[in-house]
Amino acid sequence: MVQVDYIEVAGYCLLFCLVFGMSATVDIGCLQAQLKNIKAILTGVFLQFVVLPFLGFAVVKALNMSHAMGITLLVVTSSPGGSYSNWWCSMFNADLALSVCMTCVSTFLSIVMLPVNLLIYARLAYEDDVIGSLDWKSLFISLAVVIGAIGLGLLASEKFHSHAFNVVANKLGNFAGIALVIFSAVVGSGGGESSGDVSRGWEFYVGVALPCVLGLIVANIVTSCLHLAKPERVTTSIECCYQNVGIATSVALTMFEGDELVEAMGVPLFYGLVEAVVL
Repeated sequence: MVQVDYIEVAGYCLLFCLVFGMSATVDIGCLQAQLKNIKAILTGVFLQFVVLPFLGFAVVKALNMSHAMGITLLVVTSSPGGSYSNWWCSMFNADLALSVCMTCVSTFLSIVMLPVNLLIYARLAYEDDVIGSLDWKSLFISLAVVIGAIGLGLLASEKFHSHAFNVVANKLGNFAGIALVIFSAVVGSGGGESSGDVSRGWEFYVGVALPCVLGLIVANIVTSCLHLAKPERVTTSIECCYQNVGIATSVALTMFEGDELVEAMGVPLFYGLVEAVVL
């Protein structure tokens, strides 16, 4: 008999509702126009899968971070964009159609780019084979949920095509976004057993925050130099820095135990806090 993890299922449901709600508010015509915006999309891909993973590696090496902390941070910076990026773009009046488009593109590309970046930087930093420790099932389920929610949301937007439906969909997305934040915080705080001797010095807080902050700065500089429209600059910057920290949480749970697990679990939790504060 298959055992159902109801907490995991609840997380996937909230994730689906969040992405579906944001996608269902996007006008298909605007999305089709953004698919032709090769300049903005390629800029986002470059920042997401080249700049941010390198910044993560540079911080890990410069601060000589511990094994558990460093590996988990590398997973965070190598992951695709987080589902909340669409939510933030909606709240900041950025280009939501571009955000949904970039989330879809980065999610597909992450199937290849995530293991490639981890293979390169984990071995350079620690000579580790972190690829074999990834929870591929959870990873691909998360990616499938995001892709499916985007597709169904866009289909619903095209079918109903009304302001009233868009308002309801937006409210659903906002509710799911807030609920998922609370849900993640509650589940994450229930971490594993430890000896209670885990202490986090300044290296932890500075090291985890730096890739997000530096990535945001680099993204703004690059998008400004490329003369992207202001809404596109905001969207691209958010997509660059806002990572899917759930993937790193899954990796930490499968790779580490005891004090190392507690140390590793703190990385995606604090990175998520930095994302919210910085943005």
